[in-house]
Amino acid sequence: MTSPHDDDEPPEHRRYAGYLRALEGVAEADEAGLLATVLRDDDAVMAESAVNHHLERRAAEQLTGSRFPAWAAMMATVIGDRAFLARRLREWTLLRSIVLDEPWTDEELLAASDWFQRTAAAAQLVTSPAALSLLAAHGRTRRVRNAASRRI
Repeated sequence: MTSPHDDDEPPEHRRYAGYLRALEGVAEADEAGLLATVLRDDDAVMAESAVNHHLERRAAEQLTGSRFPAWAAMMATVIGDRAFLARRLREWTLLRSIVLDEPWTDEELLAASDWFQRTAAAAQLVTSPAALSLLAAHGRTRRVRNAASRRI
């Protein structure tokens, strides 16, 4: 029987795991700096994946809290023009708007990614009859339309 050796693991895998550990325990005051450091990694795909993992975890934790807007503004500054990360952050912000019954538009909801529509249709925090009805009628996939229909 053979066992994998750390030396056999690609260095980007070790860096990714290290970034995830560091981001998991980062103090709020150090978060922006650490995220910027991660995004400067030579392996842009790996770095953005680590930052997205952090974004998803922190957004879910803070979604309805009062600190979300300041955190999202910090994230937007750090993310800059990285298209996928910027879109995902916008979609978490849209989800927050729907959950908290703040202003949002039909166009935003219908233009959102499949990930967002699936999440909004299934998330128990989403109770907006308008959002669920719109997804039930016009969601991009049958899965989204069915999930939203069951919740109205």
